Amino acid sequence: MGAHPKRKTAKARKNQRRSHIKTEATPAVIECSQCHSMKAPHQVCPTCGTYNGREVIALKEPKAKSEH
Repeated sequence: MGAHPKRKTAKARKNQRRSHIKTEATPAVIECSQCHSMKAPHQVCPTCGTYNGREVIALKEPKAKSEH
């Protein structure tokens, strides 16, 4: 016979061992300071192309819709 635990392991002690087993948090999003659209933190804004208050990439202007 192998070793057997003398007492029941408490839920708190069991869960402390398994603290790395958890569900993923929802992805974080923040508001762009220039265009106020939602974007991922520490990333260039895909809408206006700015990062940290300055323009990093120049985006093409959206084409105007032609009326028929």
